[in-house]
Amino acid sequence: MFELFGTSLPSRLLLGTAQYPSPAILADAVKASGTSVVTVSLRREMAGGRAGEKFWSLIRSLGMRILPNTAGCHSVKEAVTTAKMAREVFGTSWIKLEVIGNHDTLQPDVFGLVEAARILCEDGFSVFPYTTDDLVVAERLLEAGCRVLMPWCAPIGSALGPVNMTALRSMRGHFPGVPLIVDAGLGRPSHAATVLELGFDAVLLNTAVARAGDPVGMARAFGKAVDAGREAFLSGMLEPRDVAVPSTPTIGRAVFS
Repeated sequence: MFELFGTSLPSRLLLGTAQYPSPAILADAVKASGTSVVTVSLRREMAGGRAGEKFWSLIRSLGMRILPNTAGCHSVKEAVTTAKMAREVFGTSWIKLEVIGNHDTLQPDVFGLVEAARILCEDGFSVFPYTTDDLVVAERLLEAGCRVLMPWCAPIGSALGPVNMTALRSMRGHFPGVPLIVDAGLGRPSHAATVLELGFDAVLLNTAVARAGDPVGMARAFGKAVDAGREAFLSGMLEPRDVAVPSTPTIGRAVFS
């Protein structure tokens, strides 16, 4: 069981809802993943007209916790306005906060992110900030009122997996009591297992499932990988060694004379 803002969640996998081949495949993938939280973009809802209404009806029918996001926002004002509209539309104070700073890499504008996070936290939002693996930025976000951090492990949609393991280990070690959710850059179930093995609390992903050849099968695979990574972390993994160690005891071997 996993807890965020006082809410107990049975799965450590959070799933995005964009880019699926069809609404039916989206619904089947969400169910197969075992997730209990899905992210939804307000921009999609507002831009889709009647299609947006049907999509929202589909999401509600799944019975999942909704985490609206400010995807596509490039300024503090835009992100804050979108968050407030999302609260009205979706009826939740949870918000995944994105303030994009670079069009090519979709890297967050960390200065704008901290400012927007402070405004929204003071307004009663439960903010999930999409950030980098920079420790100083993470500290500023916590000072702004955030209680959860969502560092990337690679650029959005890149499928590169964890590119800076040292930075991720440092973040986990520096914030032992803060829920850390890796967001962006995961491409394979093994990537998800790896970050869970590092002690991260959960992962959020979208493209790796939605654009897979079989989204439903991939969603199921990610769900299993997350569970495996978490169980491995709790079970105490063997640390790598430079020398061989025999798995069969040498004491008690037969002696021939």
